[in-house]
Amino acid sequence: MILTWGLMGLWLIAVLTLNRMTFGGAVYSLNKPYVEFPPARPTAELLHSICEYSSHRLRYPPGYFPRSGVSHFRRCGRAIDRLESWYTACCTGQITQDYTQTLCCAEQAWKQALTTFCEEEQATMTAAHFCCAEVGDAMWMCFNNEELPNPQYRPRPGYTAPVQPPEQGFTFSPTDC
Repeated sequence: MILTWGLMGLWLIAVLTLNRMTFGGAVYSLNKPYVEFPPARPTAELLHSICEYSSHRLRYPPGYFPRSGVSHFRRCGRAIDRLESWYTACCTGQITQDYTQTLCCAEQAWKQALTTFCEEEQATMTAAHFCCAEVGDAMWMCFNNEELPNPQYRPRPGYTAPVQPPEQGFTFSPTDC
């Protein structure tokens, strides 16, 4: 009897452990890798965190995801990586002159990264993210009203993002501010 309860306890611990594993700062659940998606819409209150903690928020390099069965999550990860790269361009002064332009640049990067994400989602044979079905401001509101995993752009303690090449494809338009 004691042996049976002991084995059941070990089995329960094994199931709970396998249901939420952590490897190198990444958290995996059964059948679902953890991706901090969608990102919060940039605001004046968030700009400091967006710029200051970029290198301490999760990235999703090629080896992060299993080889198959997680295409949607892979696209979410690419959207985050793309956005973080573009935020870096906005925040380092490479393409902006002042705080107001940096905020405008970050918002343009956010919109373009999510637009690209939706284009990739809609190009697949699977159902696209539900916010991608919306149009214009409704799409932006949908992404920003969804349950956001990191709404304050806080850093992940003890995590340093791997160096990744800059993502091409973003052009800041100061006249759209």
